[in-house]
Amino acid sequence: MFAERSPASLWPGSEERVPVSSRSSPPVSSRRRLVLHIDLNNTVLVSDSVTGLGTEAALDGFLPGVTWGRVHKGQWEWLNAVSYFSQFGRTAAFTSSSTGRPSLCPQPDTDLSVRGEDGRLYHWLLPSFFQLLIDLTSEGVDFAVVFRTFGTDLPRVLRAVSRVLREGHPLFHKLPQMFVDETPGKIRCSQKGVVLSRGPERVTSAGDDGARRLYSCLSAAHGIQGFRDHFDWWAGHSFSLAGGKPLWIDPFDPEVQHIFIDDNIRLSDQDTIVHPMVFSAPGSSIARSASSSELYDVALVQTDLLQAIADPHYFTRKVHECEDNYRHNLLHEVSATDLVTRAASLCSV
Repeated sequence: MFAERSPASLWPGSEERVPVSSRSSPPVSSRRRLVLHIDLNNTVLVSDSVTGLGTEAALDGFLPGVTWGRVHKGQWEWLNAVSYFSQFGRTAAFTSSSTGRPSLCPQPDTDLSVRGEDGRLYHWLLPSFFQLLIDLTSEGVDFAVVFRTFGTDLPRVLRAVSRVLREGHPLFHKLPQMFVDETPGKIRCSQKGVVLSRGPERVTSAGDDGARRLYSCLSAAHGIQGFRDHFDWWAGHSFSLAGGKPLWIDPFDPEVQHIFIDDNIRLSDQDTIVHPMVFSAPGSSIARSASSSELYDVALVQTDLLQAIADPHYFTRKVHECEDNYRHNLLHEVSATDLVTRAASLCSV
């Protein structure tokens, strides 16, 4: 049913989606198992090991593009108009200026903090990530986290998360007990397909049922684990969807929903970081490339780093939003298919 619809009509537009402010967490009985693919740099880490940017430099690159206002009588005023970046371009000292100083809290723990260029300690792993684990666990959700990054921080992140879940976090009284696989895996792409590997284990998309095998492998993810994706493949495709981090989605699967959260997810397929592939029929092994716009806020979430810093429940809200949109649109598609089937049977009488 999905293959027969144009990309624009695959999922109803945002105007048909439930406003975040009116949402509550869906009842557990109606929820699929969640596999959350979560980027690291500028998503749960305020840094970027690919470009070598530290905390302040990463914020300097991000915040001017999402902070809005105008120049009035020679002074910057905040309002919903144009971004600071569009007026002044990249500002190297944005976060240390009176205009852009961040509200990150110092954290004197070597696994949880990073020293900024100014010598102060900042959160390295955002508290909103740990709040997400707490929230979903308290809601009784069956879920797994799969870190997906181009950077080199994955081994340290896995070790840090493992230690925090064992020994605690100074901002949280109780964290869920979750298994953390501290062995990072790799995802490599080529003209022959995609290969997932961790240690001696290896799963490939080669063969007629390769895409289905990879989907099943990721759907069975347990606890918290991670893969380093293939940056050179993405760069070789001009940083477009075609070379992005692969994500398989089966809209006919009644048990599992995959959600990818990354700051570089964009509506333009020419400048986005995830390559979603959607299975075309129940049980099918054929997955077609899907546009980012089809799955935006359904299976793809573009991280708002400012919100992730300021709102401890940011990631939880975005997951709930995707669950709502996914469920709503699946019901819409199934109802439409039933009507077509019913009409065809009447015509054949």
